[in-house]
Amino acid sequence: MRILLLSLNYAPEPTGIAVYSSGLAETLVSLGHTVACVAANPHFPRWKLFDGFPAWRWTKRQEAGVSVMRCPIYIPAKPNGAARIAHYLSFLVTAAGPMLWQALKFRPDVVLCVAPSLVSAPVALVAARLAGAKSWLHFQDFEVEAAQVTDNMRSGGAVARAAGAFERSMITAFDRVSSISNEMCRKLIEKGRDAADVFELRNWAEIDEIKPQPGSTYRSAWGIETPHVALYSGSIARKQGIETIVEVARLLKDRNDLTFVVCGNGPTRSAMEESAGDLTNLRFHDLQPKEQLCELLNLATVHLLPQRADAADLVLPSKLANMLASGRPVVAGVFPGRGLAREVEGAGLICTPDNAPAMAGAVERLLDDPQLHRACAERAVERARESWSRRTIIERFALTMGALVPRQGAEHAAARDL
Repeated sequence: MRILLLSLNYAPEPTGIAVYSSGLAETLVSLGHTVACVAANPHFPRWKLFDGFPAWRWTKRQEAGVSVMRCPIYIPAKPNGAARIAHYLSFLVTAAGPMLWQALKFRPDVVLCVAPSLVSAPVALVAARLAGAKSWLHFQDFEVEAAQVTDNMRSGGAVARAAGAFERSMITAFDRVSSISNEMCRKLIEKGRDAADVFELRNWAEIDEIKPQPGSTYRSAWGIETPHVALYSGSIARKQGIETIVEVARLLKDRNDLTFVVCGNGPTRSAMEESAGDLTNLRFHDLQPKEQLCELLNLATVHLLPQRADAADLVLPSKLANMLASGRPVVAGVFPGRGLAREVEGAGLICTPDNAPAMAGAVERLLDDPQLHRACAERAVERARESWSRRTIIERFALTMGALVPRQGAEHAAARDL
């Protein structure tokens, strides 16, 4: 198949959606498919243009077998609600030309659009129609609902109603839609899509690259002397509820066997650091290179996965997969019965979201019960192998995508070679 991917975020961004968009494209290439991608200039999670990329020019490169067209975009210094909308709209404008050109030149079988940014989805639809291709919309996040729960959009207001109507129109307009968890797929059905047209394309763990090991070089590199580390690694933004970690560290500040490490970047990091200024048991570090992810994750005694209570089913955190693969228990802020709770079951402990005492209690329980810690660690590795293998997930996706594409007639094949 020829697949044209539209994704705001793409490698070399080190975290979030970019990891999975680029990983998906590269694995599809390894399976024998041809992939072209239109993406924004890399900027996340620091919200600054990466070195080596021109601010206001389009560029095209071959990256791991994928033809990647980079588009200039507006990058806000403070990504609040209005600034984010301008950011997304700028990608819509600058990606339109490359997508339509690729539709005519590349002649894809499938046009795949990743949301966020949903604003750019109409361009993917037009490109698919122009190329005579099937259209597929994949949701990494329900950004309309996420904007409301993080107060970037007033719930029930005119803008929220218009955004919701636009989201529903896009969900029903594409040939197929997908998302990363069972709960999020159910939301697609609730928003008007027939269940037969909804596919679960979950994020994966790099189980061949991330494996349990007894220690980590980061312990000496960062001068960590306590036997235990509670680690959060990922982007730092309002929807994650990471502020809870500061309060958990404060509650456990008298434990001399535990250091908290927050490793990440994002728009709320500076405020979080300021609120933790009096704590000696909490450290902040920047995101680390992808090549060091195994070492970083093995620094943990337990992984922390806080969540906001009002965003529980809007996203299944992609970082969970690699946490499990590292063979360390996870403490997740989530209500029982939710998708995240089922993923963590047996491989860690859940606690009430936005509840620092509950998370602190779960952390202490794992640290103080070696038998429970060991059982959860073993189950975490098993679950990663059973459910989070990249190749297995993408092979299934490629088969489902391929079933949409009719066999090419000689006339259509000849037209592609022109």
